Amino acid sequence: MKNGSAIGIVETSSIAKGFEIADSMLKTANVRMVVNRTICPGKYMVLVGGEVDAVNSGVEVGLEVGAHTVVDSFVIPNLHPAVFPAISGVSHLPKLKSLGVIEAFSVASVIEAADAAVKATQVQLITINLAMAIGGKGWVSMTGDVASVAEAVEVGAAVIERKGLLVEKVVIPAPRPEIVAEFI
Repeated sequence: MKNGSAIGIVETSSIAKGFEIADSMLKTANVRMVVNRTICPGKYMVLVGGEVDAVNSGVEVGLEVGAHTVVDSFVIPNLHPAVFPAISGVSHLPKLKSLGVIEAFSVASVIEAADAAVKATQVQLITINLAMAIGGKGWVSMTGDVASVAEAVEVGAAVIERKGLLVEKVVIPAPRPEIVAEFI
């Protein structure tokens, strides 16, 4: 994503409605599709990008079309450049210092938390896991010095707590490398 770009998501409990939401967002707003897929457990996510006004319009339409099936949504203007690599799993971790993990009941809230956390302090995102094979939850992991990770976890968790979707948050100083080997 280029600087000044925004992303927006509509997460729905209905796969069928997810297709309709995606189609409506693309037809009524000048946005591009970033991610459009099913997620566990039988949910659907539509993530679009573009200029802030267009993304706002697209998400508004998606919320209207999704109505009672909407689980969560957001618009993030000026997304931090570290977020997309972490979502796609291409983030490289040179050295694991301390480990912070934030777990949420929605994909949308965990992406928002990751963006807020990495903007708040000097941490490196490791990965953002989006609801596949984990019961529809999402989680973000990060590393850095203990104080920075602790602050980032608090900032990110607060974003999720405002929506009532926080599962758990942890900070582990000097973690054993074996505990993160699977997702690095």
